[in-house]
Amino acid sequence: MKILMLHGINHNMFGKRDPAQYGTITLDEINAGLSALGQELGAEIEAFQTNSEAGMCERIHQGFTDKVDAVLINAGAWTHYSYGIRDALAILTCPIVELHMSNIHAREAFRHVSVFADIVKGQICGFGADSYLLALRAAVSAAQPARKA
Repeated sequence: MKILMLHGINHNMFGKRDPAQYGTITLDEINAGLSALGQELGAEIEAFQTNSEAGMCERIHQGFTDKVDAVLINAGAWTHYSYGIRDALAILTCPIVELHMSNIHAREAFRHVSVFADIVKGQICGFGADSYLLALRAAVSAAQPARKA
């Protein structure tokens, strides 16, 4: 099973950016944790991070071409306004799990809305770095029935 992990804008700064909100874990540490859990679950994780909205859309398109089994996405601030990324995600035919380290519903009002909400399988937020691991478990579970069909 192949799962694409999409990290959005500013996520390369995890560990340095707003530790009160995001902790001190780095993106490399998050990816290592996903890879380790992925091995346990029989999933290969390919991680991608960009600060370019166009680059994110192009990688989503490549995920469609590659026929990935599921997509995890933490798009950061793009979650709240990027209809371009939303439309790229809508092309996918596999389960998509949206995730956030912080509880976006307990933050500023503009963060309460996800423009992806109507096209994703579900959303996990508020569990810090564990949000990634919970999302991976959800994605593997959601992808399994599709693989058997």
